Amino acid sequence: MSKLVIVESPAKAKTIKKYLGPGYDVVASMGHVRDLPENRLSVDVKNKFKPKYEVIKGKEKLVQDLKDRAEKSDSILLATDPDREGEAISWHLAYLLGLDLDDKNRVTFNEITKTGVSSGMQHPRSIDIDLVNAQQARRILDRLVGYKLSPFLSQKIRRGLSAGRVQSVSVRIIVDRENEIRAFVPEEYWTIDAKFVPQGSQKAFSASLYGNADGKIKIANEAESNRILEDLKDAEFSVAKVKKGRRRKSPAPPFITSTLQQEASRRLGFQARRTMKAAQELYEGVDLPGLGAVGLITYMRTDSLRVSEVAIKEAADYIRERWGDQYLPDSPRHYKSRANAQDGHEAIRPTMPSMPPEKAKASLSSDQYKLYKLIWERFMASQMANCLQNTVQAEILAKDYIFKASGFTVAFDGFTILYEEAKDEKGGKDEKASASLPELKAGMPLKLKDIAGSQHFTQPPPRYTEASLIKALEENGIGRPSTYAATISTITSREYVVRDGKALKPTELGETVTKLMKDRFPKIVNVKFTAQVESNLDAVQSGKTNWVDTLENFYGDFSETLKTAKEEMKGVKIQLKEDVTDVICEKCGRHMVIKNGPYGKFLACPGYPDCKNVKKYVEETGAECPKCGGKVIIKRTKKGRIFYGCSNYPKCDFVSWDEPSMEKCPKCGKTLLRKKGKHPKLYCITPDCGYEKMEDE
Repeated sequence: MSKLVIVESPAKAKTIKKYLGPGYDVVASMGHVRDLPENRLSVDVKNKFKPKYEVIKGKEKLVQDLKDRAEKSDSILLATDPDREGEAISWHLAYLLGLDLDDKNRVTFNEITKTGVSSGMQHPRSIDIDLVNAQQARRILDRLVGYKLSPFLSQKIRRGLSAGRVQSVSVRIIVDRENEIRAFVPEEYWTIDAKFVPQGSQKAFSASLYGNADGKIKIANEAESNRILEDLKDAEFSVAKVKKGRRRKSPAPPFITSTLQQEASRRLGFQARRTMKAAQELYEGVDLPGLGAVGLITYMRTDSLRVSEVAIKEAADYIRERWGDQYLPDSPRHYKSRANAQDGHEAIRPTMPSMPPEKAKASLSSDQYKLYKLIWERFMASQMANCLQNTVQAEILAKDYIFKASGFTVAFDGFTILYEEAKDEKGGKDEKASASLPELKAGMPLKLKDIAGSQHFTQPPPRYTEASLIKALEENGIGRPSTYAATISTITSREYVVRDGKALKPTELGETVTKLMKDRFPKIVNVKFTAQVESNLDAVQSGKTNWVDTLENFYGDFSETLKTAKEEMKGVKIQLKEDVTDVICEKCGRHMVIKNGPYGKFLACPGYPDCKNVKKYVEETGAECPKCGGKVIIKRTKKGRIFYGCSNYPKCDFVSWDEPSMEKCPKCGKTLLRKKGKHPKLYCITPDCGYEKMEDE
């Protein structure tokens, strides 16, 4: 007889088995084993929303194997992930295996290391029913919204559409931003910038016109700029004031789920799903020489900034040994989590601070290494000393006009020797510009080297990126960080939103669905209402609210709104402009439209049922095939990944993952392909040509 330990994944099972040793049978449930069936609502709304769970299709043999193993074991421990989904999986397993819910058969591991596993095994507990009910409430709420609203949208707009509690408000946020951009009216303004050289110096520095003795001057047009420039002709420039100071720059806190997704998007170009996949693998364990399978990071679904004192000490020891005592803060750093954060887990950190990324690199995949490096550097920097900067601000006087210049030099690099947080507004690049000023003193005369006016226009707010959308969702209390990756995948796969580089742009379909939702189901896409629902679900998790009451409060109003919408929109069908094509039906002369069928898109005559003509739908790129000159069309793999091929296939075998551009090769005249990445370039695939250039050249 042995002790049966059930986890979620084979990788995690392998790592934990190493630490538990003989006497333990560690097996994986492969995620959820029981759920609401996909082909029906499976929620009895008239009987306190009782869910009708079933073993997931295809997992019957696995469940039977678990039952057989359980019968042969003298005890069973449920060690699924330490979050609400993991708690729910353990609860379902307990039901299927006939376990007593009052027994202390639930163990959790914040990190898959010898210490983490040992600590978890020493503190078994009973299943947290409040956590399970919170998961049930979310699952049922999402099922009710999805299964009730999706058929309505499909009937009114297009077949195969879906709605969701979090996905619909996410699309609305993106659509609202697009409307802001469209409504934005640029305003012209000018700046006057000058370059000066101090007396006795060769080093020039820049300064910008600030204003005059009355305050800041706003320059609205070229005429005003020219008037000021004319006024400054033959003016004498001198330093009026010099203010020196010292600025302390503190490190960013260690990662939580949402900030990890944001930073991986900015720095690495990772989509949220890719980030979470690599993080899961790092948590579950990788094989390291001399150590075997070991989890390299703590649990990656967390919104707590708490860090164990042991980890803080290990980080300090490493920092002291590698960089010296001067790189340690005066006292260990502790970060405060936001008010509604769940404090069940630590922040995301390396389990072994003494394991730098380079040491583990050979054992990691490319994605694992990049993400581990990011997590390790962020955490170590969070425990390092401040960066100290000497700042200088100078005012330059010319007649009644005041110019201002500022700069800084780094007195002590501190944590920036290792890591600095990326910024959205800087295009994901670190702010490392250190424009220092020459030595300036009050009364010092300056030689004017250059002065000119520059035209500018105010800019609309930028489109959301994955990073900024995740930040907006978190700040507004919409969804949970652990669901953001799935939400973004859903709204892009449903074609409500498309990617334009890093930006997320709504499609006509996304805008049409959002307008219908705002008109007919305003609460579902209302940011504050959605956030309140999330707060109510959190209250269920903390045991303050009954989960059935939460569902009843939501469903009564929702079902009445849906009933009214169905009655008032009876017979109404919304036609999308983007569905109408230039393809003419050869049978009746109408413009054919794009339809969605069970096997994908196809062209159909809008004259149905009088005309039943249908055709294969082909998405053209507008580019010429670089091999035969035919049309390049968009194709998709079985998993939906886009690639490009020639419409003359099989006569022409051109195929590429890289998108064909509209530019022609200046050497051979063939279509250039676009290679994406940090340094996007255009290149020619013609044999013996080899032409390429950076895309922004």
